[in-house]
Amino acid sequence: MSSVGAPSYGAHMATDVQIVIDCADPHRLADWWAEALGWQVEPQDEAFIRRMVDSGAATEADTTTHRGALVWRSGAALTSPDPGRPRVLFQQVPEPKTVKNRVHLDLRVGSARRDDEVDRLLGMGATELHRAAQGPFEWVTLADPEGNEFCVA
Repeated sequence: MSSVGAPSYGAHMATDVQIVIDCADPHRLADWWAEALGWQVEPQDEAFIRRMVDSGAATEADTTTHRGALVWRSGAALTSPDPGRPRVLFQQVPEPKTVKNRVHLDLRVGSARRDDEVDRLLGMGATELHRAAQGPFEWVTLADPEGNEFCVA
């Protein structure tokens, strides 16, 4: 029973969440984040892509080859090996990143592993932006190879 004026979610509630990150090179960035997170780049169905091009529903310009496979040019996704985690989609956009992200990922590894994880990510091409603390909580803000900020806590 709901109270008067309370929102009713029911059938309108979202059942799944996908995180989308705008970028210039979705396949390169998906590869980077797959390594960073230990997730997998989601395979794309080459036969389906070819059927879409052959039928005129897509063009060759909509595709590219990445690591020897035919893929959609404008996107690449990651999936976690652990069920229930959100899918992460890297979506190609024409404009470069110009300002701070309004939403970012936090990689929560714990204080005992934080410095080693930061070093590993820096070795992969991340850039350290700053270190911060609030009370007992500490984190390091990094940027991925395209400048998207994320934190390691």
